[in-house]
Amino acid sequence: MPGTRDLRRRIKSVTGTAQITRAMQMVAASKMGKAQEAALTTGPFAKLLYRIQRHATTHAGDFTHPLLEVRPVRKRAVILFGTDKGLCGALNSNLFRLAAEFDPATTLFIAAGKRAAQFIVATHGQLAAEFTFSDSPRFDEARPIAAFARDLFLTREVDQVQVVATQFINTMTQEPVAVEFLPIGEIKGLKIPGAESEPELSAGPRQFLFELSAASVLEYLFGHYLNIYIYRVLLEAKASEQSARMVAMKGASDNASRLIKDLTLHYNNLRQGNITKELLEIAGGQLGND
Repeated sequence: MPGTRDLRRRIKSVTGTAQITRAMQMVAASKMGKAQEAALTTGPFAKLLYRIQRHATTHAGDFTHPLLEVRPVRKRAVILFGTDKGLCGALNSNLFRLAAEFDPATTLFIAAGKRAAQFIVATHGQLAAEFTFSDSPRFDEARPIAAFARDLFLTREVDQVQVVATQFINTMTQEPVAVEFLPIGEIKGLKIPGAESEPELSAGPRQFLFELSAASVLEYLFGHYLNIYIYRVLLEAKASEQSARMVAMKGASDNASRLIKDLTLHYNNLRQGNITKELLEIAGGQLGND
């Protein structure tokens, strides 16, 4: 059984850990708020662009484009969005479990985040490129990722591009998802808050008039659409990361507080027992002298 000195050291150690986790919880909460605000700020523009792209694709007639070409999938690329740091609960493990379902022999990985690259290397996957992004993702960080994936598709190195990322549901829930990125005609699955479903877009009363034509508008929009799509994924991934880290650090702080309480109670009981023992020994010695 540990003595009082050992218990004091353990209480001091756990108290220091609790202070660190509380500080990390506060930092994550602040960053989470900024990430959520950024996602909400880009929402209206992403919603409108989504509507225009889907409507134009539906009414483009015989318009064809290399980014719309649906081919038999012999090899695919997967853009895997992980985190740069740990201490975010099961966020990365849930995401990597989904990524592990892809056949490594026919899958080319594009890593966004250090942990994603480490997972691909550790599982002997084919790593084509690695990208990083900051705690406050910028639009210019999304463009290289979208451009690299687009070039792989256009040069026919891959026949399909998918995105594996974490979708932010709320502070307590982040869901790993795998959605199609290319060809553009197959984009579906990643819900943009406030964006209508495809049937609603085609059947709704609002009409778009295209000049010169829907095809010319699509030709211009495709590049911007892919960049904004990846930017939205970055924002969702970062909001999910900070939320998961805040929840994980809160759980660690709560566990540390309970452990401190239990250790303090044990320490007080042990100390009281030692004091009682010493008093009995003193009383016993005095009786012996008498």
